[in-house]
Amino acid sequence: MEFAVGVLIVAAGLIVSIALHEIGHLVPAKKFGVKVPQYMVGFGPTLWSKTVNGTEYGVKALPLGGFVRLVGMFPPARAGARVRTRRDGRPGMVEEARAAALEELGPGEEHRAFYRLSVPKKMVVMLGGPLMNLLIAAVLMGVVAVGLGIGQYTTTLGSVQQCVPEDPQATECTETDPVAPGAQAGLQPGDEIVTWGGTDVDSWEEISATIASGGTGPTQVEVIRDGEHETLTVAPTPHERPVVDDEGTPVRSDDGEIVTETRPYVGIGPTFELVRQPVTAVPGLVWDLFSRTVHIVVTLPERLVDVAEAAFGTAERDPGVVGLIGVGRFAGEIASIEGQGYGLAERSADMMGLIVSVNMALFVFNLVPLLPLDGGHIAGALWEGLRRRLAMWRHATDPGPVDTAKLLPATYVVIAFMLGMTVLLAYADIVRPVSLSG
Repeated sequence: MEFAVGVLIVAAGLIVSIALHEIGHLVPAKKFGVKVPQYMVGFGPTLWSKTVNGTEYGVKALPLGGFVRLVGMFPPARAGARVRTRRDGRPGMVEEARAAALEELGPGEEHRAFYRLSVPKKMVVMLGGPLMNLLIAAVLMGVVAVGLGIGQYTTTLGSVQQCVPEDPQATECTETDPVAPGAQAGLQPGDEIVTWGGTDVDSWEEISATIASGGTGPTQVEVIRDGEHETLTVAPTPHERPVVDDEGTPVRSDDGEIVTETRPYVGIGPTFELVRQPVTAVPGLVWDLFSRTVHIVVTLPERLVDVAEAAFGTAERDPGVVGLIGVGRFAGEIASIEGQGYGLAERSADMMGLIVSVNMALFVFNLVPLLPLDGGHIAGALWEGLRRRLAMWRHATDPGPVDTAKLLPATYVVIAFMLGMTVLLAYADIVRPVSLSG
């Protein structure tokens, strides 16, 4: 039951995000006088709709997106331009698109076509949607960071290993495994580490770095236990440990084996808890998420190849790219996690964090400068502005709006790619799902 509730919560969050994205387009378009016949959340058959001031607002059966229909997205062909026709004499694909884009303009409404807007106004309309997703991500990030806290490893020990396993991937001790340095020194779960080797430590990252650079000699460690300061002596031992990347994922060699390295080993692990952040930390958190999302989008073709190899073969699944089914699975897992220390605050933070990540992904992906994405229209507006500015400097004739209709063949290729990506991710999320528990 909890799993289904989690899915429904995130589904509702995504639908609201989509609705607000489209409002980001709708409001400035109507403000600038563009004719907007439809504002719809979802695709397929219409479940409900109401027309207000010439715009039909509605909800459709498939909540997989949404759209705002702006009249006049494509300009008419320039006078004297070559008009392509089919073999039977009917207008070609581009000309049909031009006609469809303008057919809802009544007499005297020519000024309400989108293509007649100035470049700055076109930019505002097309940026409105992605910026709404960015705003949602930033606001929810602030709520999570300031109100609930960001999950962080602390300087308080959550676990103390009892042995040094001979197998780097082993999870249980054997009789032949030597005692781990941390247990031998008397460290216990609940100890708060204050200094390590005479160095003050304020985070688990500082503890890890100090252990890594301190070698294997006896080291003085000061802890707070039951409110009292105690000093223990720990002698780390060299041990083969998996190499992990910045995201904590084990690094694998070309043949698929986990890469290991010898480094000082103590056998301790931190607690993980929500730590509230100051408001000033929110911009940095948003920027960090933006940077990581840009990296994923830039490397998306390569990642999709990896997903295909995992879905149709035996390769490891890339956890950084999932579809809507994968997002739903994450939500269900978050809602159904049971365990001490994982309460309503942690569940709420993780659920909102999931919606934050999706909105940031929508923001970044929609800025890709390819039609039919918002970024394609933004790129067209920028090119139009540049052409007009150059013409003005040369005292030449105004070249007019950019003829984005000519890009329709490429647009259909992008649409086919997006549909293929959606199907691939859905299939991979079913046959090779990514789980939060690994």
